[in-house]
Amino acid sequence: MKRILIRSGKSPLVAAAPTEFVHRDLIGTNTGNLLFSDSAHKMLSLPDTEVVSNGIRTDPSARRAAEINEQYDVFVVPLANAFRPTFRASLDRLSTLIEQLTIPVVVFGVGAQAPADYDTAWLKPMEDSVRRFVSAVLDRSSSIGVRGELTADYLKGLGYGDVDIIGCPSMFLHGPDFPDVRAVELTPDSPVALNLSPDAVPVGDIAGIARHAWDRYPRLMYYAQNTTDAELLLWGDTTPESGRQDDFPLHLSHALLRENKVRMPLDPATWISELRSYDFAYGTRIHGNVAALLAGTPSVVLTHDSRTLELCRYFDIPHRPLTELAADTDPRDLYESADFSGIAKGHAARFERVVAFLDRNGLRNTYTHGDGGAAFDARLALLDLPESMQVWDGSDDGRMRYRMSRLREQVAAAGATARSHAREAERLRGRLADAEKRAAAAADELDGVRRQLAAVERRLGGVEKRVLVRIGPALRRRARKVTGGGKG
Repeated sequence: MKRILIRSGKSPLVAAAPTEFVHRDLIGTNTGNLLFSDSAHKMLSLPDTEVVSNGIRTDPSARRAAEINEQYDVFVVPLANAFRPTFRASLDRLSTLIEQLTIPVVVFGVGAQAPADYDTAWLKPMEDSVRRFVSAVLDRSSSIGVRGELTADYLKGLGYGDVDIIGCPSMFLHGPDFPDVRAVELTPDSPVALNLSPDAVPVGDIAGIARHAWDRYPRLMYYAQNTTDAELLLWGDTTPESGRQDDFPLHLSHALLRENKVRMPLDPATWISELRSYDFAYGTRIHGNVAALLAGTPSVVLTHDSRTLELCRYFDIPHRPLTELAADTDPRDLYESADFSGIAKGHAARFERVVAFLDRNGLRNTYTHGDGGAAFDARLALLDLPESMQVWDGSDDGRMRYRMSRLREQVAAAGATARSHAREAERLRGRLADAEKRAAAAADELDGVRRQLAAVERRLGGVEKRVLVRIGPALRRRARKVTGGGKG
C-alpha cells in the first residue's frame, strides 16, 4: 500500500472536541487551513493509498526525516500564502526537513502574499528562504503547484520555470463537479453569513460594513476563523466588566459577541453544512467564502491583498476591492452585481490542470483513478463532528472540567516558571556577590600597588635631589668656564 504523508492540522477522518482544537491548535491558527488540506486529503485517498496527517508544526530533526523516509512514499505539502515575512521561520523549518528527505515532495497551491497591486518588493528580505524552499522541492518533484498568476510570475522572476498554476485545493473538494450556486432574493429577513480579517482593517472600513449589515439584516451571523477567536469563545474575557471596546469583534464587549452572533467553525464538513442554511455570504476571508460556495450559497469576496485577489481571478469568484466599498455597502447590492457563471464554466478545465499536475508528479487521484471520493465521504458521514463554537455564556456547557484543569495546569506551569526564575535569580545573586568580593579584593590590591608606586616615586625624588646636590657645583663651574671661553 502506498503511504502519503500530508501536512495538515488533523486528518478529516478524525473527530476532535472543541477543547482539543483549541488546546492543540489543530487548525494551525486558521480554519481555512483545514479546508484546503482536507480537500487534498480526499483527492489523494484511494483504496490502495493511506494518507496520514503530519500536523502543522514542522519537526526538522534528522530523526523525524529518517522516519519519513522509511515509512512514507511521498510527502505532500498543501500551503496557502507561505511566501510572506511572518511565515519565514516556518518556511525555513520546512526547507530543513525537505532537504533531508529522499522521497518525492509535492507542494499544492503555495502563494506569495503582496498588496492588491501585486508589488512583491516587500518579499525581497526573504528571497533566500524562498529560493531555498523552492529548490529543495523541485529537487524532489517535477514542478511546484502555485495558487495564481502573481505567485507564478514571482517564482519565474527568481529563475524557476517548473511552475504550475493550480489554484487552491479547497475548490476541488468535489473533484470535477462544482455545486450550483443558488439564486436567492435577499430581504431584511434573510440569513447572511459574514467573515472578516483583522489584517484588512487598514485597507477598508470592514467594521463599518459589518455594523451596517447587521442593522439591515438582523439574522446576520459572523463566522470567525482564527485560533484566537476560538479561545475567546471558549474562555471569554473581562471586557464587559473593564469596559474595553474595539470596533472589530475581538472581545466579549463587542455587540456581535454580546448577542451570540459569532460562530467559529472547526471542521470543514460542518462548516459547509451550516453555510447551506444562509442565503448569502461575504467578507474578506477567501476560505470563508469558498466554504459558502461549496455549500451552493452565493458569496462575494471583498479583496484586500494579493492572496485573495489571485484566487478570485483564477477561479472567477465574484469579488469587489475593499478599498472601493463604503461602510453602508448593502449585501444585496453585492449579490445582485455578482456573476457566478464563471466558476462553473471554467471548473472542468481547472480540474484537468490539477490532475495533470498530480500525474506529472506521480500522484493518482480518487476522481479519475478511484471511486470519486465515495468511500471517503461515507467514512466522513459516520463521524460525530462538532458544530461551530458559540459564545460561552458562563454556564456549565460540559467543558468546565477542561477549563478548570487547564487553568490549574497553567497556574502550575507559571509556578514552576517562577521557581525556576527564582533559582536563576539566586544563582545570579551568588555570582554577583562573588564578583563583588573579587572586585573588593582587586580594589584592595590596587590600593596597595598605588601605595608602593607612591613610595617608589618618593624614593626616586629623594635620589634626584641628592644627585643634584652632589653634581650641582661641578655643573656650575663648568658652565662658567664655558661662558668665559665664549667671551674670549
